[in-house]
Amino acid sequence: MSRSSISKAVFGNLNDGREVHVFTLTNAGGVEARIINYGGIVLSLKVPDRQGVMGDVVLGFDTLASYLGKHPYFGALIGRYGNRIAGAKFSLNGAVCALAANDGPNSLHGGVKGFDKVLWSASAKMTPNGPALGLNYISPDGEEGFPGTMSVTAVYTLTPDNALTLDFTAVTDRDTVVNLTHHSYFNLAGRGDILAHEVRLESEVFTPVNATLIPTGELRPVQGTPMDFRTPVPVGARINSDDPQLKYGGGYDHNWVLRKPVGELGLAATVYDPGSGRMMEVLTTAPATQFYTGNFLDGTLVGKGGWAYQRRHGLCLEPQHYPDSPNQPRFPSTVLKPGQTYTHTLIYRFPTPY
Repeated sequence: MSRSSISKAVFGNLNDGREVHVFTLTNAGGVEARIINYGGIVLSLKVPDRQGVMGDVVLGFDTLASYLGKHPYFGALIGRYGNRIAGAKFSLNGAVCALAANDGPNSLHGGVKGFDKVLWSASAKMTPNGPALGLNYISPDGEEGFPGTMSVTAVYTLTPDNALTLDFTAVTDRDTVVNLTHHSYFNLAGRGDILAHEVRLESEVFTPVNATLIPTGELRPVQGTPMDFRTPVPVGARINSDDPQLKYGGGYDHNWVLRKPVGELGLAATVYDPGSGRMMEVLTTAPATQFYTGNFLDGTLVGKGGWAYQRRHGLCLEPQHYPDSPNQPRFPSTVLKPGQTYTHTLIYRFPTPY
């Protein structure tokens, strides 16, 4: 067995000349995560199949130029506000905060230039838990319409038990809203679609959406619906059901409320690929997770190794607060005040394949 390690290299330059670096984190078992400080993007994540063969299980690109172009948040850190905010606005302390409408009438994933499109300052080090990459960004007051100067830290750690952990913290100097998450597209087979992947979600209820994918405010039981993943179900088993919820997004693109206590680290989801034997467990301290099945991929983006990403070639599990919480008083609050510290831990763990 090799020793765990972390290395740094130049990945490319932004249009203004600033260097972007790639950090390669490797644990003693040979599991490897490559992450750049532009957008905090996970370029690749190599884990073993049942034969011990390492394979990359996330979608992405070979070059920085492709990440600087239009793409659906491959591998990125998401903020200030993950998911959708209705009408691209919300009220806070009696004032209306106007955001960019970058997803139809709504704001999505922090706006036109969210945390996925900024250069984070980076520091890499070995820790008792494994090689770690610390990323920092200061979001100025008014950026993308959000109030308050917010200082954000995101720390990736690759642990000995084949888990990529991500610890967020944030503080603000004015009342604001925050909902940070991660947006890798996973394919445990390493190729093709994800319809045979078996998914289990630790949830009894989900938040139904309207035609623009904004929650209606209802918490609806999953029982008797295509949204029931309380036991493992292949992604493709019910994805084409004649159900209005699935038709709105062309598949799964919904928020499931987790049954675990809010704030406690607990299991959100498991994914298993029968072909490769790879399994992924998703843990989080957040109250919910978005499950998205790559419905908007259409083959126009060519990724690593010349793979053209077609519909449903990857799935996302994005632990987070409920979508549109700033406009939904019945949902848990996402307000962050001066003197408070926002925290969110999420973990993508890969148990021994079988």
